[in-house]
Amino acid sequence: LPMAFRDVNARRHIGLQQLSSLASTGRTFLGPVKSHKFIVDESTNQSTLICSAVRLIESLDLTSAAGQLLNETIQAQNKEFKTGVSTLLFLVGAWSRAVVECLQQNIPVPAIVSVMSEGLNSCCERIQCLQIPIPDVKRELCSSTVRPRAFESKTGQAGCDGLTNPWNLLCFQRDISATEEVIPINSCSHQGDGCNFNEYPVSPLAGFGSVTSVVKAVGDKSPSVLSGRGVTASSWITRKLTHSRHFSTPGKSRFSSQQGDFQGCPSGASADLCGCGGLGHLAMALSHGNQTSLKLLQSIAAHQQERAECSGSSQIDVTEIVTCCVLGLPESCSCVCPGFVTLVSPEQAAVIKHLADKTLRVVLMDGDLTEHYRHLGFNRPRNVRTILEHPSPQGGRAGETWLSRMSDILMSFEVNLVLVKGNVCEDVMARCVASRILVIGRVARDVLRAFGAATGARAVTYLSQLNSPCVGNGAWAELWKAGDGRAVDLGELVPARIGAGGIALLTAVLTTALPSKAQLLQDQFWALLYRLHHALKDGKVFPGGGAVELLCLSHIQALAEQPRPPGSDKAVREHSSPWPAEYKSIVLRALASGWKQFLSVVLCNTARASSELEAGASVDHHLRRAAACASPSAYILEEFRRGGVLRGGSDPSPEQVIDDLKVCDNVAAKTEAWRRALDLVLLVLQTDAEIITGPRRSQILNSPVSSEFMFL
Repeated sequence: LPMAFRDVNARRHIGLQQLSSLASTGRTFLGPVKSHKFIVDESTNQSTLICSAVRLIESLDLTSAAGQLLNETIQAQNKEFKTGVSTLLFLVGAWSRAVVECLQQNIPVPAIVSVMSEGLNSCCERIQCLQIPIPDVKRELCSSTVRPRAFESKTGQAGCDGLTNPWNLLCFQRDISATEEVIPINSCSHQGDGCNFNEYPVSPLAGFGSVTSVVKAVGDKSPSVLSGRGVTASSWITRKLTHSRHFSTPGKSRFSSQQGDFQGCPSGASADLCGCGGLGHLAMALSHGNQTSLKLLQSIAAHQQERAECSGSSQIDVTEIVTCCVLGLPESCSCVCPGFVTLVSPEQAAVIKHLADKTLRVVLMDGDLTEHYRHLGFNRPRNVRTILEHPSPQGGRAGETWLSRMSDILMSFEVNLVLVKGNVCEDVMARCVASRILVIGRVARDVLRAFGAATGARAVTYLSQLNSPCVGNGAWAELWKAGDGRAVDLGELVPARIGAGGIALLTAVLTTALPSKAQLLQDQFWALLYRLHHALKDGKVFPGGGAVELLCLSHIQALAEQPRPPGSDKAVREHSSPWPAEYKSIVLRALASGWKQFLSVVLCNTARASSELEAGASVDHHLRRAAACASPSAYILEEFRRGGVLRGGSDPSPEQVIDDLKVCDNVAAKTEAWRRALDLVLLVLQTDAEIITGPRRSQILNSPVSSEFMFL
């Protein structure tokens, strides 16, 4: 075969440039304020609104080898975590540019690989002190009283760097009634660019998710002093809430009683998110501003918590949750329904009306309901020659014979409902509609499993395998109703709800009037669901808002200024390398530049900095003040208690503090996104040649980069 060879390991490294160019397309996806993108299909002229790096990469023409590696890396992250993909994509670009700068300074490739890997390992070990156990998160987020207490490190001495149990101070509660006032407590007095943390011990949580406060009656004007801190509360803030995202007027809940026996999270003034076992507050901290998905997830958490109390498990079971997007309704109609909600044709809707108020016998099929479907691994008979694989249904009698046989099987077992994992033949669908049998195709495996557990049905691959023990009982079907109790008929497709007694299945019905927004809503819902799932699975979370990245910056800065690995840093000590101190300093600063650019872009995306230059100056300001403190980690966390680096230059208002600080990030998803991004960059860095095989000689010769290839 013709073969072309190109040297890619020059100072400008083509592969790294390609990664940088591809990653730059996802800059607007960072942070809580994202800019959406329209993806237009030229063949159909249809557009889709996206706000996900996964959908973006799927839509790009990734013909280069580096682009395909980037796609595989992003798909792996998305498959495992469903979150952290935008961070991964951005850091791939930032670190690619940083590595190219190292190459231009004649840093050897092995030195770049070794020092960057050591630096990332050291950072991952350093930020472990910020991890907050989930039980503490749920307990403290649900608490509305202040119990200030000093904490001690493992050595037994109090100090602000005793980071073994981060959530030591209470979190605030967003909603304060009109009869209460909040006294903000500021526990750190700053003097110039430094501060004294030895005088007032600060817990790690105090720097992130808590605003230490005292709730006090309006009539009590006595001075309030926080015991053990010596700080007098002198400012009073009175706030009356007329609209709260936690409470709603009784009778106006979107999760109405029309959805069977399920009622989502309770409404009214007595409805507290703590009723979900603390998962409601945790979901809010992980929502990153996604209010629509947050309300749905809080309802799911409330429903699953009832079952979890019986089983003793506090996990969110994602296998019991599916989504259905209904077009033509406002987003306010989104809700959570027990059972399986799906879209059916008007003919199927007529069958459902006929089957209303009837107990259905159900059949589950783990395959396609077509004449020529064969299961995976099927071996055709030997010594048989196939003359025609797919006979014409119009002229062939075999098709009619098969249809009649399948229909007779269903009628003989008095089947009313057939759920099929794969495709359904149109002729079978029409025959079943005429026989008043409801057939639903493209049903997820988890849905089949839930119906099997609830009805006793056993999945079969072919209808010819059907027998009495395989048929389930107790299912029902009805047309899905909106929050006002009316059935929804949108013309071409009609939403229907199928369920069974005690079925462990919930459907998040996502409604929108914009067809191009349907995929976006589903992506946002699943991202939040998996954030909560992985947070419970990890058993801990990180404080959000950039606290982790800022601590990494501070740590890398300290390592770069002191090239020899400190004896207390186990990761660096075990993986130390013999590279010159000058190389280490340059490479470590290049590694840190990725996180600095990350924070700068988030500041710009949230409009809290007019330019990346201004954002970078704000980050540098915090790094200088952290370096001047005895404990950089305590300073960073205290700054985030006050509003964080992402608040910009002005002092935060109480509402802004609440919005900024009550944010959490996943531990495993964040660190794995970092590792995958750096591994991809270093893999491409160590690639010294690109070899292209196949009949592309003329195409390469006519391309603008033909001079870079050597034809073999």
